[in-house]
Amino acid sequence: MNSVPPSRRYCIAPMLDWTDRYYRRFARALTRHAWLYTEMVNTGALLHGDKMRHLRFDDIENPLALQLGGSAPGDLARCARIAQDWGYDEVNLNVGCPSERVQSGAFGACLMLEPDLVADCVKAMRDAVSIDVTVKHRIGIDKVESYDFVRDFVGQVAEAGCTTFIAHARNAILKGLSPKENREIPPLKYDFVHQLKRDFPALEIIINGGIADHAVGLAQLAHVDGVMVGREAYQNPYSLAEVDALYYGDHHAVPTREEAMRDLRGFVEAELASGTPLRFIARHVLGLFQGQHGARNWRRMLSDSKLLKDADWSLVEQALATVRPTELETAA
Repeated sequence: MNSVPPSRRYCIAPMLDWTDRYYRRFARALTRHAWLYTEMVNTGALLHGDKMRHLRFDDIENPLALQLGGSAPGDLARCARIAQDWGYDEVNLNVGCPSERVQSGAFGACLMLEPDLVADCVKAMRDAVSIDVTVKHRIGIDKVESYDFVRDFVGQVAEAGCTTFIAHARNAILKGLSPKENREIPPLKYDFVHQLKRDFPALEIIINGGIADHAVGLAQLAHVDGVMVGREAYQNPYSLAEVDALYYGDHHAVPTREEAMRDLRGFVEAELASGTPLRFIARHVLGLFQGQHGARNWRRMLSDSKLLKDADWSLVEQALATVRPTELETAA
């Protein structure tokens, strides 16, 4: 039972192909309080596709947000109701993804050019559900460099009832850059996000982009209400073991890396029994021993297609055996 009320002081960003339910369950073995987000789900896929595939999660994952991609207020409202019925704590509207594939569907970062439509989408979702409706966005589009652009966008959408904004502190370049390049090339402008909090003190403002360690994240909390971390939380997952103490003041016993894996055993074996290949889960834990003796063996064993074929939990045990001595010495 969590002793700390849910809070978005530390969030793990929605990342396509990364923040699936296997990764989120793994993250919960390391942090009780970080706010988790799903991969982005297109409204059409949710309304007409396999809901179980897109929405299934374990209760332990809460607090958990479903991120939606779409621009039709009615469809978004229907999806928000579905999310609430399934037990999600938040519905987040993606107004930040710059990929051309997303633009062709008229959603993502290009929606920042249509604040009226975003406001209509937010109002429709808020009218449909009682859970939080939030917006994730960029600070500008293409060559728009003025702070006024993002200020006016947030102001207009806030009038529709949105009280939480997650701002990726970079512009979105809609043509000419890949999604990966869009996360790295446009310069970070943290001051724009800090100014949003000063201009809208009643709103919850969460900052995203380039937060590579806890020192940077904690420093941001002097200016905003929370931080959202992406690649660092995924590629160096053991950094999550410090989140509860640093961001939430919950100083429970921190699990060792081995204990975190053992926490997953029941989940993994249940998934294997239902037909899930071990590789679907193993790919998310490859960075667990980053910087530790034996990390290369850990990664090699749990990414080897021959070893993973028809593998069960015993392969995890074998991989742990290659790093266990150092882990136990560290714990001692």
